[in-house]
Amino acid sequence: MSQNSAREAERARKAFGRRKIMTLGEVAEFIRSSIHTARRRLKQWQAANSYNHNGRYYTLPEVPEFDGNGLWRWRGVFFSQYGNLKQTVRTLVQRSSAGLDAGELRALLGLDPRSFLSAFATDPQLRREKTQGRFVYYAADAAVYSGQRERRGMRQPTSRPPTPSEAIAILVEKIKHPALTHEALSGHLRKQKVLVEASTIENFFLRHGLTVKKTPHST
Repeated sequence: MSQNSAREAERARKAFGRRKIMTLGEVAEFIRSSIHTARRRLKQWQAANSYNHNGRYYTLPEVPEFDGNGLWRWRGVFFSQYGNLKQTVRTLVQRSSAGLDAGELRALLGLDPRSFLSAFATDPQLRREKTQGRFVYYAADAAVYSGQRERRGMRQPTSRPPTPSEAIAILVEKIKHPALTHEALSGHLRKQKVLVEASTIENFFLRHGLTVKKTPHST
């Protein structure tokens, strides 16, 4: 590394220490270079991309304070020890004790799983399987999968409350198709990429006193 490059790297480290994260354009402006050069410098410095915002933000290896799941958040920008979003989802699933469902991935990653989970339905490193009424992602490795599946089966099924947008979608679909069972309603919503399980719909109606009484047939 030349003397100028070394000084440049040191200045960048100090800047990242203050700002924590920067875009490619901000880095280029800071080191007074082209975008191409800034990208090359970031690669030399082993900078990491954010796994949200389309990888727009960068940080240096010494900046993040990763949590126990290998994740770090800074002002709405998320980073992972494991790389991009695809690499992160794979690693989190493979390292989980009982696989991960959409709600669990949402809680870990801070992202709406509807925006990315469809890409993992046929991922060769993962295995998607319906367990206790919901899709769960397991490791593809047979030995790891076996342990994850067993531990998942030992869990008591839980039902999360729907998000506000999911609740609206549930009500709209129920008004359109009042005769649908909770399972069928869940299927209809899934086609609209609204991922709510039948148990979530049932508990939502019960919680708000929206159970539908059957009317007797007139004779």
